[in-house]
Amino acid sequence: MDRIFIVGNDGSGKSWLAGQLAHKLQIPAVHLDDLHWLPNFAGERPRDERNRLVTQAAGNSSWVMEGIYSSILRQVMTRVTTLIWLDVSDDECISNLLQRGQTGGGTVEQFEELLEYTRGYRLRKNHMNSFDAHQRFFEEHPLQKVRLSSRSDVATFLAAI
Repeated sequence: MDRIFIVGNDGSGKSWLAGQLAHKLQIPAVHLDDLHWLPNFAGERPRDERNRLVTQAAGNSSWVMEGIYSSILRQVMTRVTTLIWLDVSDDECISNLLQRGQTGGGTVEQFEELLEYTRGYRLRKNHMNSFDAHQRFFEEHPLQKVRLSSRSDVATFLAAI
């Protein structure tokens, strides 16, 4: 496990798991929100700038990346040695977001939009950041892949590393 990509719904625990794995494996964690959004969620980065930052991060010999962005996953998929899908319930994701609160300097309105977006994860069709898209990536990934559906799955997985 030297180049790990973690996908899942907002609030599923991707950032937390990336931090845990980065610490245990002594590799850098790359949070795609940091590359996708301008500081303080002031808008999306220009796509070419974001893609350049992703390419730079993915060029390293080892890392753990996390995010919902299937377009970025597609960009780095040939470098991914382990794909982890956090397929936890939408209710748990919403609960986690409410406990965490807004991060990165976003507004109350942006947080409400995030909650609504999270509720639609399994409902969106033909969308790059959806349950269906993550399932397709998971099924098609030719190397190591791990699907974790509960906090106990995550704890067991981490204990085995």
